[in-house]
Amino acid sequence: MLEHNTSGGSQEIGQSVDFKSYCRDVLDFPKQGIIFRDITNLLKNGPVFMMAIDAMALPYKDTMVDAVVAIEARGFIIGAALAYRLGCGLVPVRKQGKLPWQVYQAAYDLEYGQDHLEVHQDAVVPGQRVLIVDDVIATGGTAAAVIRLIKEMRGKIVGAAFLAELTALNGTEKLLGIPVFSLIKY
Repeated sequence: MLEHNTSGGSQEIGQSVDFKSYCRDVLDFPKQGIIFRDITNLLKNGPVFMMAIDAMALPYKDTMVDAVVAIEARGFIIGAALAYRLGCGLVPVRKQGKLPWQVYQAAYDLEYGQDHLEVHQDAVVPGQRVLIVDDVIATGGTAAAVIRLIKEMRGKIVGAAFLAELTALNGTEKLLGIPVFSLIKY
């Protein structure tokens, strides 16, 4: 179990928290045959959410991250908390047409077609050290599109962090050798 201490971090006491036990499987959502990994019970439990963010921040505490690049939509929840914990900025990556200024755009594949992600052109400056964050990595297409955006801006990607990873889908293979941290693995 992890216990929060007054210095703002978590320390390990005995066994680690089973974060997976705070998530639930929703069968046939959003369509037949899909098992949706629902993280809302973890998010609504303040102490467990705080411990999850502390655990996700730990591998990067000495990395000097300049910005967390968070992927819409649930990635914003994890990314904002992680940016706060790491003491760095937050860069939102949004779906097409949601950002008000000049953007870079990257396409990614969906099951039936393509979609696009966008980021402001001045969101990352050349050489800035960024950590890509999302709630879940499945097939890796979304995260791979974000990697292309960051590389277009000449940012330095120090890693990619996910609350959960669906390992059977091999999504991390699309991340071009970027170091990956996943708190929960399915």
